Amino acid sequence: MLSLLTMKNPLSIVFVCHGNVCRSVAAEMIFKQMLRERGIEGVSVCSRATSREEIGHDIYSPMKRALARKGIQYDYHQARQISLQDYEKADHVFYMDDMNRRNLEYMIRDYKHIIQPIFAYTPSINEIEDPWYTDRFDLVVDQITRCLEDILEALS
Repeated sequence: MLSLLTMKNPLSIVFVCHGNVCRSVAAEMIFKQMLRERGIEGVSVCSRATSREEIGHDIYSPMKRALARKGIQYDYHQARQISLQDYEKADHVFYMDDMNRRNLEYMIRDYKHIIQPIFAYTPSINEIEDPWYTDRFDLVVDQITRCLEDILEALS
């Protein structure tokens, strides 16, 4: 795999989940913090939804609390649905669960290899559950963090 420093500048990564108010935005905020802490520049990171249900909404409050408990900084956020332009600009699109993958395949007919699960490099995890339904926000933040550490190692 190519180093973050040798790929096109800026490297573009998109995290995707259903509504873009819990998992994908958490991944965005966690990954941005990881990059800052490591002094890695030249990486564009964003998050998107596959649905339109939460468009314009901020991070779900229980997710904000979970991020804060883990020391993750977050900014004001407005949920957005992934567009063909987002996809075409991306070097990597990471989704959270199989439903996200199916939605992406439906939305983006020219489905390319850049779409993969966030847990692709973390064999011990096979899905990032939606805490909107399970209320396990801390677990989800921990799992996402683990996956992102593995992604960062794989891309370095």
